[in-house]
Amino acid sequence: MEVDYRLLPSEIYDLDAHRKQIIRQHPELPLDFKFELIRRNIDARFTPVIYVLRSKIINNESEKSIESAHTFKYPTVENKTEVHIIGAGPCGYFAALECIRKGLKPIVIDRGKDVQSRRKDLRDIQQFGIVNPDSNYCFGEGGAGTYSDGKLYTRSDKRGNIRDVLQILVDHGANKDILIDVHPHIGSNKLPQIIQNIRQSILNHGGEVHFNCHVKDFIILKNKIVEILCENKNFTCTNVILATGHSARDIYRLLDNKKIAIQAKAFALGFRIEHPQKDIDSMQDRQKNREENLPAASYSISCQIEDKGVFSFCMCPGGLIVPAATSPGEIVVNGMSLSRRDSPYANSGFVTQVDEEDFIKFSDRNELRALAFQSSIEQKVFALGDGSQKAAAQKTIDYINKKISGSLPSSSYIPGTISAPVHEIFPEKINHRLTEALKYFGKRMKTYLSEESIIVATESRTSAPVKIPRDKISCAHPEILNLYPSGEGAGYAGGILSAAMDGQRVVDAISKQINS
Repeated sequence: MEVDYRLLPSEIYDLDAHRKQIIRQHPELPLDFKFELIRRNIDARFTPVIYVLRSKIINNESEKSIESAHTFKYPTVENKTEVHIIGAGPCGYFAALECIRKGLKPIVIDRGKDVQSRRKDLRDIQQFGIVNPDSNYCFGEGGAGTYSDGKLYTRSDKRGNIRDVLQILVDHGANKDILIDVHPHIGSNKLPQIIQNIRQSILNHGGEVHFNCHVKDFIILKNKIVEILCENKNFTCTNVILATGHSARDIYRLLDNKKIAIQAKAFALGFRIEHPQKDIDSMQDRQKNREENLPAASYSISCQIEDKGVFSFCMCPGGLIVPAATSPGEIVVNGMSLSRRDSPYANSGFVTQVDEEDFIKFSDRNELRALAFQSSIEQKVFALGDGSQKAAAQKTIDYINKKISGSLPSSSYIPGTISAPVHEIFPEKINHRLTEALKYFGKRMKTYLSEESIIVATESRTSAPVKIPRDKISCAHPEILNLYPSGEGAGYAGGILSAAMDGQRVVDAISKQINS
């Protein structure tokens, strides 16, 4: 039996308060009944803010509990049919785990370093502005999500089994709270160990993981990839999953050069907007001082300006803005939070949809035209700076008024900010949509346009600017019959959960093809 009820934040850790609310609905229960919390959410629409909960009544010890110990028990696949997976992000690693579950041997190839070795390169870009094209916030074991937050929320519940992905993360060390929270979050301080544990599971069951293997070319015979050529090692292959993430521009160019079909795709573009976390808490929870049992408040906003969406993206309460460039000579920013979300800042992507109308000037780049436009904006922002990873920034209200800020509020962005005319970076139509949306939200949310609100450019990697086509059933590329585009880099999913589920889906399709 499951029971829905509500509690004040001050009562959330009081087991007797939980029992009292449950007994109100079911007075027949004994006073010492056992229960398990299975769903937790926050309702901030009214005052006071409350927790919305669901618990399962445990009638006997044999009933399955989400707190029960789970063990990753998959078969050994050392001598089984091989599947090569390019990319060790959530899509690639969950594809590898699914291969093992299906009795296939995964061989994971990644251009970057293992998750611990990545730390030095992240420090170099933060402190010295040095961008390693193969090891950064986007590239390397665990992909972009490892060191940029670890949020696990998705609306893509039709893409696969969300609960299965969450359970696998718990099996590898994640806190079981991600199984009950409506907006689960792990944190960039916790994910690296979980990623290492997943790698160890792959290795323990007969799979392989190869780092520092930057794919340079494919040998194709009779519409199939027969060999993957890397800088320092080559791989003979029969089935290839392409799970490189949305920023692997060299892979898009490689496919284009080899006349393998790809398609330009709409994406979103804008900046990070940052506020003091206390302002977001006050705006969302209507509390001068946040109740100690409430997490840092977040928000999600969207509107239509001239029939195009403008929306918040990857909101990071109690978080930091980080440099996410993947090549020298560009400025890209992203957001992240540690597990405690205890930074005094809150940041979010603030972006608008861009499509053919916006990147028409790059039509001569054919299917790489959206990518070329995206890259041009990032380079333009870099040119406004001093040659480091300092980012162009502006007070939000000054951006709206097209005025260079005389001074800037403090920011969590470690490389530093430079006062610059962000309003001159984007084409006028894009700038207009962002400006009008800020005005719209500023009228509806107190403090959103405060003097302490700052925008930092540029947020340009919300999704892939290229889509790699694939068959809806077989998941194979229509021309290269053993190439399986997967995850966000292929234009099919964004975020940790949806990318992981897409990796699982592609392996399921491969397994069916092998066993047919």
